[in-house]
Amino acid sequence: MPFLRNVTRGRGIPAERLAEVGRHYLLFGGKSPINDQCRRLLSALTNELHSRDIQLPLYWGNRNWSPYLDNELRAIERDGHRRVLVVVTSAYPSYSSCRQYRENLFDAARSTQIQIDRIRHYANHPGFVDASVDASVKALETLGEKADEARLVFVTHSIPMAMAETAGPEPRSRSGAYVDWHAVVASEVTDRVSQQRGQGYESDLVYCSRSGPASQPWLEPDINDHLQLLAAQGVGAVVVVPIGFVSDHMEVVFDLDTEAAATAAECGLAFARAATAGDHPTFVGGLVDLMVERAAAARGEHPDQPVARHGPAVGSVAAGWYECQTDCCLNLREPGRPALCQVAG
Repeated sequence: MPFLRNVTRGRGIPAERLAEVGRHYLLFGGKSPINDQCRRLLSALTNELHSRDIQLPLYWGNRNWSPYLDNELRAIERDGHRRVLVVVTSAYPSYSSCRQYRENLFDAARSTQIQIDRIRHYANHPGFVDASVDASVKALETLGEKADEARLVFVTHSIPMAMAETAGPEPRSRSGAYVDWHAVVASEVTDRVSQQRGQGYESDLVYCSRSGPASQPWLEPDINDHLQLLAAQGVGAVVVVPIGFVSDHMEVVFDLDTEAAATAAECGLAFARAATAGDHPTFVGGLVDLMVERAAAARGEHPDQPVARHGPAVGSVAAGWYECQTDCCLNLREPGRPALCQVAG
């Protein structure tokens, strides 16, 4: 419960909802799986860096539980470092998946002399997409004969509609960058899975883990409602692909592996869940590629390209950006709250 209160502070989440979610955690040892997954990712990143003969110290800071971000930045400064490159374990642009982290970085860095840069958003980077394609193909293989009739159901965390519509920089599409990026990644993965398997698969983008009041519009459809609809339409099997998450945290192991799997069983749907990127080699390699790319930009090695946009990207949306405009991914509750990695726009 202390962790959940940290996560939801200031968001008006009812106490009964926190208690309900707390019971979910008790099914998995009473704690979030995120910290153990971060440790595995850190180990994989260390090995990848060393394989490229790059000797960099890696630190790890959380927003909502130990090791806390502010403590880690102070430790970095005590260790004699003055410039930090941030890898955020969230791949998409939106307030909750980007700007809020930059606000936290601003708060944590105020008492230090550290300069902070970050890698760009990476959901449409080949390393992340390749891992999702590989995971989807492997999940289909577990369905046996049902694989040919399966539908790919891509899942991400639902957010309030107002937050979604203000995600990304101006000019925005009506749906906002959060939805647009997920749609592009889902389409790209679907196309490549279809090519690898030699048949055309259909797919959908759905949402999980809504936590706001019923009066507030959030992104829909909910995965459980959608699974029921697919079953009613005669679909016989689904592969659920959690493209909105980089690792198997609670929204995956409970909302998908527990609740959605139960809904599929009740509807008679064959069900498989694709793995998250986790410490998949192409994902880890892609993150290090992004680190090297950002360092090269800081050294001015790409003068013909704007510093804000670099490198490979798949699909129809441009590569992510290193610095955000002030009107990018708006903080609707505290519009004037400062954030790092921001430029006037």
